[in-house]
Amino acid sequence: MSKYLAITGGVGGAKLALGLSHILGPSELAFLVNTGDDFEHLGLHVSPDIDTLMYTLSGLSNPETGWGRAGESWHFIESLRELGGETWFKLGDRDLAVHVRRTTLLEEGRRLTDVTAALFRAVGIEHQALPMSDAPVRTMINTDAGQLAFQHYFVRERCEPVVRGFAYDGADSAQAVPEFDAWMADADLAGVIICPSNPFLSIDPIFAIAGIKQTLLDCKAPVVAVSPIVDGVAIKGPTAKIMAELDVPTDAAAIAAHYGPLLDGFIIDEADRALETAIRAAGLDVVATQSVMRTLDDKIDLAHTALELLQVC
Repeated sequence: MSKYLAITGGVGGAKLALGLSHILGPSELAFLVNTGDDFEHLGLHVSPDIDTLMYTLSGLSNPETGWGRAGESWHFIESLRELGGETWFKLGDRDLAVHVRRTTLLEEGRRLTDVTAALFRAVGIEHQALPMSDAPVRTMINTDAGQLAFQHYFVRERCEPVVRGFAYDGADSAQAVPEFDAWMADADLAGVIICPSNPFLSIDPIFAIAGIKQTLLDCKAPVVAVSPIVDGVAIKGPTAKIMAELDVPTDAAAIAAHYGPLLDGFIIDEADRALETAIRAAGLDVVATQSVMRTLDDKIDLAHTALELLQVC
């Protein structure tokens, strides 16, 4: 039985993750999830990318935003505002329960991996979702306004400061979770898919952890990625803005170059078909397809495309 690993960050990655979960069962597919944007807020451990994946796979996500829960209410945050509390990071009432439960379990001494598994099981998800590490790694954004923690840049400042670089605090001493090493060492591993998440904010924090990037470089199974840039525009989030501020071309070819020797194959949107030759010249197998995922069928179709590309790499 073939096994696959999908590496994902937030909303864009979770869309493809959902498509993959409709094709591959829990024994065939696991997810490695960014936790670089985890943070402590109001005394709670918040794991935004893990929760986005959890809500998406369980069908609980807000279809209008792609993040948070459907049918959310905001009594807690409204009351906190009335009391003069910190409300720049909105916590919905249903979402709040997840953070409280996670924090309680962590304070009991459980690993983040085990806590994540318990939360996923509680909402009916059988696929494994592996945090990139049980140790804290925090993405820091170097900007013209100074260094900002991820959530301060992304939510409080709305991605407005000009980005100059990144740091991943704690990555040098953090280790990948053992479940990742075991999955990658499995003789049945048939491929790795890097979902269309922001490479700087969602994927690079994962690769900054000692051993993860090298394990991917050393694995015999092919690795493919899906571009989060379509026709020079980021489908979700500040990817294109960040690339421009770093003087990197805002196109899919630059994403492929960013991942470099990690990749064996690359998926671009049909709108970027003109870039196909240049990307192939870098030694990659390339597929140009409809990659904008608006419907469940779109997500499943793109997942099929990724799996088919792995077979020819």
